[in-house]
Amino acid sequence: MPNTGQVKVGRVYEQRTPDDGVRVLVDRIWPRGLSKDKADLDEWCKHIAPSTVLRKWYGHDPALFAEFGRRYRAELTDPLRAEALAHLRELATDQPVTLLTATKNAEISEAVVLAELLDEPGTS
Repeated sequence: MPNTGQVKVGRVYEQRTPDDGVRVLVDRIWPRGLSKDKADLDEWCKHIAPSTVLRKWYGHDPALFAEFGRRYRAELTDPLRAEALAHLRELATDQPVTLLTATKNAEISEAVVLAELLDEPGTS
């Protein structure tokens, strides 16, 4: 099945909207100060998160985002992460998916890299 291009990125602290579809947290660490009920998640896919080494190197510095994306894509070839990515691809084949992160600037997060991968033609 082809990808629908219905992958969005958001912050886990935002309330569910009707067009969110499946809400998936893609951070390794549970968001500070957020209860599981309030998060209103369908899944927590922590195995897809970047390594601690990469996450600390990056530090959400906008100037490093392009290199972070390149390094993170390389990490996604790791078998456990590749399996998690395949699962997200499966979810996104026939329904909207919102990838959630706790980071303050979701536009420069791993969720954006994942959304780009999931929306690439021929990847499902």
